[in-house]
Amino acid sequence: MKVIAALFLSAFLVSVPLASAATPIEKVVQMVGDLETKIIGEGADAQKVYDEYSEFCEDRSKNLGFEIKTGKADVKDLEAAIAKEAATAESLNAKIEDLASAISVDEADLKAATDIRTKEKAAFDAEEAELVDVIDTLERAIGILEKEMAKGGASMMQLKSASSVTQALSIMVEAASINVQSASKLSAFVQSSADDEELGAPAAAVYEGHSGGIIGTMQDLFEKAEAQLEKARAAETKSVQAYQMLAQSLKDEIKYATKDMNAAKKALGTSAEAKATAEGDLSVTSKDLAEDVKTLATLHADCMKAAEDFEAETNSRAEELKALATAKKVIVEATAGAADQSYSFLQVARTSLSSSADLANFEAVRFVRGLAQKHKSAALAQLAQKMAQVMRSGSQDSADIFGKVKGLIRDMIEKLLKEAQEDATEKAFCDKETAETEAKKADKEATIEKLSTSIDAMSAKSAKLKEEAAQLESELAALAKSQAEMDKLRSEEKAAYDANSAEMEKGIDGVKLALKVLNDYYAKADKAHGAAEGAGGGIIGLLEVCESDFTKGLAEMTAAEQSAAAEYDRLTKENDISKAMKTQDVKYKVKEAKGLDKDIAEAGSDKATTQSELDAVLDYLKGINARCVAKAETYAERKQRREAEIAGLKEALSILDGEAVLLQRRAKRTFLGRRA
Repeated sequence: MKVIAALFLSAFLVSVPLASAATPIEKVVQMVGDLETKIIGEGADAQKVYDEYSEFCEDRSKNLGFEIKTGKADVKDLEAAIAKEAATAESLNAKIEDLASAISVDEADLKAATDIRTKEKAAFDAEEAELVDVIDTLERAIGILEKEMAKGGASMMQLKSASSVTQALSIMVEAASINVQSASKLSAFVQSSADDEELGAPAAAVYEGHSGGIIGTMQDLFEKAEAQLEKARAAETKSVQAYQMLAQSLKDEIKYATKDMNAAKKALGTSAEAKATAEGDLSVTSKDLAEDVKTLATLHADCMKAAEDFEAETNSRAEELKALATAKKVIVEATAGAADQSYSFLQVARTSLSSSADLANFEAVRFVRGLAQKHKSAALAQLAQKMAQVMRSGSQDSADIFGKVKGLIRDMIEKLLKEAQEDATEKAFCDKETAETEAKKADKEATIEKLSTSIDAMSAKSAKLKEEAAQLESELAALAKSQAEMDKLRSEEKAAYDANSAEMEKGIDGVKLALKVLNDYYAKADKAHGAAEGAGGGIIGLLEVCESDFTKGLAEMTAAEQSAAAEYDRLTKENDISKAMKTQDVKYKVKEAKGLDKDIAEAGSDKATTQSELDAVLDYLKGINARCVAKAETYAERKQRREAEIAGLKEALSILDGEAVLLQRRAKRTFLGRRA
């Protein structure tokens, strides 16, 4: 029965590998390895969470940085806009004051001219009515005298005895030929005519002693009254024309100045509204900027705290792994012999275990060699060769052979576990470094993209501002050229007016002097020859026409000069205001363009720095990929293969452990039997 049981167990050992329970030391090593794997996994999870939070901190910090930079730029823009609107309002207020003052002066001038015109009109109306009445009375008096001459009655005799026109008029009043009021008007006219003549007027005041002389005198008075009426009407016409031209010029100036003032007031309201809007936006932007700065400071503190906590956890986890690795190494190196002595049951006599041990060793070698062929592992092939060599060159002690073979398998298992741990550590390192490097790469690329977009936008805005400033400077140059041409034209017009008006005044004075000389000459009664009074009267009349024309021309010339001067002043003021506004616009646009150019330079420097950092990241990523990616076998494949190899080696150990138990039992029974 014992022989049959031994043969059965030996056959079973050859056909089916026996499983054996792991020793306590192996369990400890396995538990330490599991704990290390768990800690490494926790570290990987913590690293992932920290990487996400770190990425959030970087993104949030950059966004807040951009928002703060944008907010500062907006604050500068709004402050510049407020200053611009304030300057615009100041210039518009000055323009409104100037226009209001000009309108007030023009209205006062118009009122004064209107008052003068009203007085002149009233005086002319009174003079005209008086002269018309005098002419009518003279005409009736001449008619009465002519009738009396035709009759030759007593009235005619009384008239002949009159020594003056005044006495003749008194006689005619007494004869009821004319009324007292008409006689008084004629007497007053005669007296005023006499006062107008130097050294008196004998033809109008002295009676010549016959009725024909009185009629002639009356006829002269009649003609003089008509001439005076015509002269008064001509003077009135000139005054009306001059007033109308002056009034129209002043009204036009008032109209255009009022229009400009209304436009300036409207622009002032628009500027005030724009300034108020900009001030409101500045308040909101400043508040948002302060909040962003505060948020950035809080974010920085939180991220630094999280980084410190993560660093502390990582250091603590590394210390734990180091302690576990040290303990595992000590256990493996220091307890191997004690474990073999404590848990090996093959320390029995080799004589009764020879056949079964050979079968078990052969099965273990065959199993390991098949495992090496299956996984194409050179290390397992070398292990199978070493196991076979131990079996061939071993002593007669089967327990010693079992121990050596099991030691070779355990050493290989430890080596594979160590390689697995190193490979896992390398895998975690590669995953961590690759993820971090890819994140940095994406971050740098996003930063470069943002900076490029910002540079393009600022470059476009700067170019537009420079173009607008150049356009304004061109307009200012054109404005200066136009003003210079206006100044030149005004100077030429003023010089022409001064020369022409002087000539006109000289002509008027000459005509007046000529009229005085001729009138004085032809008014004399004691001429020594027969003077050509008819031709002289024609010359005098023509000179009076010339005087009227010259006076009218001078008035028109003066009105035209005043209108041109007023128009020149108005355009000059408009040009000054436009120049001030455009100069201010050029100043702000150039200032803003310079600020943008400075920001572009800073952004370009940031972009270059970021590009350098990106190049360094790409170089590092290339090295990481060469180290972690460019491998013939993936980590998963290596892990699966290594686990299969470890499982196979453990199975080989179980074969040997099972045979050891069997041999131990057989040895015990043999020992007890011999002992009995």
